[in-house]
Amino acid sequence: MNYELIYRGLGDRRIRIAVTGAAGAYARSLLAQCRLLPNIDVAALVDLDPSAVEAGGAPVSDDYTTLDDLALDVVVEATGSPEVSLDIAERALRRGVHVVMVSKETDAVAGPWLARLAEEHDAVYTVADGDQPGNLIGLYTWARTLGLEVVAAGKSSEYDVVVDAFDDRGTIDAPWSPSADCCEMNVVANVTGLLPTPGGLVAPLCRATELADVFVPAADGGILAGPGELGVFRCLRRPDEASFAGGVFVIARCADREVWQLLKAKGHVVSRSGDYAAIYLPYHLMGIETPFTLFSAVLHGRAARRPEPHALMITRTERDFRAGELLAMGGHHHEIDGVTTQLVAAVPKLAPYYLAANKRLLADVPAGTDITLDMLDLTGSRLAAAWAS
Repeated sequence: MNYELIYRGLGDRRIRIAVTGAAGAYARSLLAQCRLLPNIDVAALVDLDPSAVEAGGAPVSDDYTTLDDLALDVVVEATGSPEVSLDIAERALRRGVHVVMVSKETDAVAGPWLARLAEEHDAVYTVADGDQPGNLIGLYTWARTLGLEVVAAGKSSEYDVVVDAFDDRGTIDAPWSPSADCCEMNVVANVTGLLPTPGGLVAPLCRATELADVFVPAADGGILAGPGELGVFRCLRRPDEASFAGGVFVIARCADREVWQLLKAKGHVVSRSGDYAAIYLPYHLMGIETPFTLFSAVLHGRAARRPEPHALMITRTERDFRAGELLAMGGHHHEIDGVTTQLVAAVPKLAPYYLAANKRLLADVPAGTDITLDMLDLTGSRLAAAWAS
């Protein structure tokens, strides 16, 4: 595919963008790339800590409402703060400004509503190329367009598990923190309609060379309940092996075994049975690839696909909570203290994890409870209104 031909319609056009959450790692990778591209003007940057932003000459503010008065083509939203993120996106879309949503926490809850709002205002609302949800959606739709039967789709978790030998995997200490992975796969589920296995998102410890044996139906020796499911794997590798680097994969059925045995001889990952093949992109370049999303939105008016609320992240207490307690979100993975999560098919009345984040409880909640919407003080929550609609 010749990308220069696809985007040659840009010509000398200058795309004016604003980036919110501009001090974060994703924004930094995007801004570094934008400065190399003559078609992109960074018109404004917003962050709660303007001093932490590498502005490169662009104006910086700690007040996102200042964007309302600027002539913009696209807002790239990367604050990771669900209520704030929703407000930023809504303000942009209502005046016809495209939104590239990097804050997966917001997209998982309000993405379907924001996509409808974008359509009403002739704007584009979309995930970002370079981020794992965007990459997996791209690989999945690529495979489907080629007529491949996709049996599973997934990604690697954030950190590899690096060991010197694979002799006894039962002794390897590799805890899994589900919030980030479940959130990213929630975004994918809402766009593709794929869901995790009925028990929730699986996250086995395995090597990249084993994907085509692991992410297949249990009837064929794998871990899935059936075809067409989402999963995550914790990449097991030696120090001298390349990382999967936060990459994405699909498992395809080998419709023509002879063709896939030919491909196996060329180094492709095919299951021991010869029935399935793993096709993967072993990279996750963050904002470096996001200019493709900017170009597609402005030049073609094209989003990844309209999301629907197919899945949600449950909010399950790990300890007893008292009425009035705040479900405080924090840390690198935006986790709620004392609460865990899993990705399941959308269930009425259950509170999505990132809707519950930073909300107060209206009642005592014992450990092991899946929090429902009526347990939360949702007064004034735009996120709750978006979810309800």
